[in-house]
Amino acid sequence: MKTRQIRLTLAAVLFSSVAVAQTAPIPQAVKTAEASVNPENIRANVRFLADDLLEGRGPGVRGGELAAKYIATQFALYGLKPGGDNGTYFQQIDFFGMTVKREATTFALAAKSGPAIPLNFGTDYVVNNPRHTPVVDIDAPIVFVGYGVTAPEYNWDDYAGVDVKGKVVLVIVGDPPSDDPKFFTGKALTYYGRWTYKYEEAARRGAIGALVIHRTDLASYPWSVVQNSGSGEKTFLANDAKPQVAAAAWVHHDIADKLFGASGLANTDAEIDAAGKRGFKAIELPVHLKAHIESTVRPYKSPNVVGKLLGVCQPGGICAGMGGPDQAVLYTAHYDHLGIVPNMPGDNIYNGAADNATGCGILIELARVWASMKAPPLHTVLFAAVTAEEQGLLGSDYLGQHPPIPAGQIALDLNYDDIQPFGDPLEVQVDGAERTSFYPTVEATAKHFGMAIVPDAHPEAGHYYRSDHFSMARVGVPAFSINEGTLYAGHDAAWGMAKEDDYVAHRYHNFSDNYTPDMDFTGDAKLARFGLELGWEAITAPATVSWKPGDEFEPARKKSLTQ
Repeated sequence: MKTRQIRLTLAAVLFSSVAVAQTAPIPQAVKTAEASVNPENIRANVRFLADDLLEGRGPGVRGGELAAKYIATQFALYGLKPGGDNGTYFQQIDFFGMTVKREATTFALAAKSGPAIPLNFGTDYVVNNPRHTPVVDIDAPIVFVGYGVTAPEYNWDDYAGVDVKGKVVLVIVGDPPSDDPKFFTGKALTYYGRWTYKYEEAARRGAIGALVIHRTDLASYPWSVVQNSGSGEKTFLANDAKPQVAAAAWVHHDIADKLFGASGLANTDAEIDAAGKRGFKAIELPVHLKAHIESTVRPYKSPNVVGKLLGVCQPGGICAGMGGPDQAVLYTAHYDHLGIVPNMPGDNIYNGAADNATGCGILIELARVWASMKAPPLHTVLFAAVTAEEQGLLGSDYLGQHPPIPAGQIALDLNYDDIQPFGDPLEVQVDGAERTSFYPTVEATAKHFGMAIVPDAHPEAGHYYRSDHFSMARVGVPAFSINEGTLYAGHDAAWGMAKEDDYVAHRYHNFSDNYTPDMDFTGDAKLARFGLELGWEAITAPATVSWKPGDEFEPARKKSLTQ
């Protein structure tokens, strides 16, 4: 009875703080927890997860399984409750892995006259078959549909007046150009600009294939990233009921030049310019794509790893009925990377030290610190290391559709992805936070940590739609990633930008993203402390976090709160 009375008293104290959460000082228990975040613990996690032993943490293979079991073991050691299937830490997901057989796959551009132009896999194009069939043959006309966007809210429809059923669409990566924040959000990329949307919309229109034109400035990464990302197995959800194209491809800018030239049109850059202006009309080109795609089909399972720290106000808990529905905080990071390229000489392992052993290292350390906190949390704290992010946010997509607690009872998702170990950041990026009611708290907390909030240095890259928080936002959960800016203690912003640009050019999605002993995890630890405090603020907030009125995710949030 004494223990119960002590806990009830603690709960009462915690509840008394809820009403003044935005102005009340941070409790000593939280401060102590923050102080215990250890950058060397993060280093140890990164060093192991990026080791050659894990073979690039490909989903559904030995290395990915080792990573998942390692993370689950850490959760168990810290005392987290399992949040997966059947009382385990694993949320198993059915996938199909598709590996294109390069030597048996052919692409050619066939004009009405003259010889066909054969293309070389890797240097000219990459392709995957999302339909889970081992062989597909295509001989279909190519239709240039500009940016391939249908956006009624911007009065823009690249598919107007054209039927692409059974045809192949040629599309430009990115959004129609804009300096107006009310038109495709200006310089910032919308989801319409993502290659995933291009394939989805093409499939909805009945196209058999889609060719995305690569241009480095529009994609925000060089062709080598496309090559590397398409060099191994590509994963798709096995039970995805959405329509799919049979050929989801990228083509090099120079190949697009040849295609437009064979059609009697201007060069690629001129056609891109024309497609970005109102009045553009899709055009069927006098060229067919003749393709034969052979793939190895591998059905497999790969898990999300989910642990939870129950709050004292859980249904049936010691303060049930006092706090209303659970308002949990969710921390996410993806543990997968690009795996290994078999039979390749030299370094053939995509170790993924920065992307995303760093995020997992932070996630694991946050789990340890939250679990060791003296004062139990009011509401649930969830930790999810998700799989198949590199395959198109598939693990987090599944998590959003199958959350460990209802989406309406998750106040906030804080995601960590690719946190560079460059030192102590004086800036933080929280893109998307400004779209939520929680942003004033984020601003105050950043100030407390001595970090200026800075916008994304490359808004045209559409980073908000390229990491796992997006999957949670799609089901209504207020969500954003925490990342550093470009200003670090002891350096100017140009130094930080140069470091970031060098990483993107030489290590991002490359074999050289390796752990090195000179990595400085001071900043990773700082961002972990920042996220811990934000999480505490979210679960003690006087009102549930919401998207701002008119935001694209507001309807999903409203729906989740009624379920």
